[in-house]
Amino acid sequence: MDRRTFFRKGFGTSVVLGAALTGNYDKLFASAVKESGSPFDLVAVKGGDPAVMFQKGMDALGGIRAFVKKGQKVVVKPNIGWDVSPERAGNTNPKLVAEVVRQCHAAGAKEVYVLDHTCDNWQRSYKNSGIESAVKDAGGKIAPANTESYYHDVAIPQGKSLTTAKEHELILEADIFINVPVLKSHDSARLTIAMKNLMGNVWDRETWHRNDLHQCIADFASFRKPTLNIVDAYNVMKRNGPRGVSVEDVVVMKSLLISTDMVAIDSAAAKLFGINPSDVRYIQLAAAQNVGRMDLENLRIKRISV
Repeated sequence: MDRRTFFRKGFGTSVVLGAALTGNYDKLFASAVKESGSPFDLVAVKGGDPAVMFQKGMDALGGIRAFVKKGQKVVVKPNIGWDVSPERAGNTNPKLVAEVVRQCHAAGAKEVYVLDHTCDNWQRSYKNSGIESAVKDAGGKIAPANTESYYHDVAIPQGKSLTTAKEHELILEADIFINVPVLKSHDSARLTIAMKNLMGNVWDRETWHRNDLHQCIADFASFRKPTLNIVDAYNVMKRNGPRGVSVEDVVVMKSLLISTDMVAIDSAAAKLFGINPSDVRYIQLAAAQNVGRMDLENLRIKRISV
């Protein structure tokens, strides 16, 4: 079986937290513009099961059908980088990934693929993260990303440090691209959230680490803007990221953020984590390159308690 046949068939079908720890979003985003009849720039949900929070959050944005149309090909990109169990919070919560897949199918998506260019062995990471079985149960297709032949050259017109890359063909071919990172600490980038999660789209990540990681993250974000970003902050790795050492690194926050704007969602996630967004350099750089907005005080933010 060649790789395109493989893809068509699928790999089987299917540290003070302050306001963030209390889940008080009115204090966390205290100066945000109050709700209006216009669409929201960002939705912040707290207090429920990952699937329920996603359902509630999407309702506030008009439902998944506002983004996914009948017959479209969807690629969902969680963080599946590590061969660790779900409670370690090194990867995106499998319950959330499954619900995203289910809702895409309910909206009439023709195909829903899930993939990541993992750091640990891809088969073990897919399996032990709980994401492989969750995706298959939801009717999605797991796709590999472990071979360079899956990737194709792209130009980054606005790039400063990163001007070219090789991106996974399924993402390049997708009608809809949904980015579903987990919020956690990162030893090189300080935090890994929506923009950092796009490193799992490309083949050569070492170039990024050798050539100003923060600038490369911002550069690639200027090229690849997902249809939708969903930040999993149910279990949050507060230290020893990105892989973590044990469950002692993890704080249960039961939160979720949704936005079409990667800079806005990363800024809000940084605040949720307990860090000023301006202290995360790639957020500043991406905002300066007009990838998105980090001025949360001027955004329309919907807060939901489940």
